[in-house]
Amino acid sequence: MSGVNIVVMCAIAAGGAVATAVVAPAALGVVGFGSGGIAAGSLAAKIMSLSWTTGYGVAAVGAAQSVGAAGVSASTATAVGTVCSAVWGVIKHIR
Repeated sequence: MSGVNIVVMCAIAAGGAVATAVVAPAALGVVGFGSGGIAAGSLAAKIMSLSWTTGYGVAAVGAAQSVGAAGVSASTATAVGTVCSAVWGVIKHIR
């Protein structure tokens, strides 16, 4: 693996970590998953209602509410960045 590929993979890992830590909580807040709970009448409320009615996606709604309320920890952001880097490495080898 060349030095350029390593730099690119590190940049992707860092970008994935930043995106996870900053963008995910902000996007979930816009949808209605916030620190005060799920906002009434929001898309998040509709998703919650659908998940409880069908029984599918309840854990995903809980996870989204947790991230919307508390944000993403540094370890989670690092893990996501690492996964992004690994996926990039696989894609590079497939081409």
